[in-house]
Amino acid sequence: MTSRLLEKYRNEVIPALTESFGYKNVMEVPKLNKIVLNVGLGSSKDNPKAVESAVKEIETITGQRPVVTKAKKSIANFKLRDGMSIGVKVTLRGQKMYDFLDKLVSISLPRVRDFRGVSTSSFDGRGNYSLGIREQLIFPEIEYDMVDQIRGMDIVIVTTAETDEESKKFLELMGMPFKK
Repeated sequence: MTSRLLEKYRNEVIPALTESFGYKNVMEVPKLNKIVLNVGLGSSKDNPKAVESAVKEIETITGQRPVVTKAKKSIANFKLRDGMSIGVKVTLRGQKMYDFLDKLVSISLPRVRDFRGVSTSSFDGRGNYSLGIREQLIFPEIEYDMVDQIRGMDIVIVTTAETDEESKKFLELMGMPFKK
């Protein structure tokens, strides 16, 4: 069973991008490589329950168990010791990647208060797009009553596009709501 977004990519996005940029081969057309979600837990480093609840929430959102990231070295000013848990991250590929992007674009982003679209200046120069979300409550799986603390997250969409222009056009055709 393929996802709705993958079908859209095959039937609509590939022909549109081939026409726009004049690709000679289907393999030149940009596609999704992976999506990385990262949640930093810097403020709650003293609370071990915060790591458990962040892992549970990200697992609920993505359908995949995240990895707990550890500090690589001690920093005295931040009261940080080597090996402390400072965040969780998950890398989505394949079917889960397409399902997550479909849910993000069609359900979650429109639930953001005063949403007018995502910024067009968050490309990295190599065709990848980064997006910051302030609260995990925009995802429909998260129940408001079960949340102990509101956390933001970073979402990085890695594509095979070589320029930001190609990547922007690709993500627009996939349904990403950019600001006008």
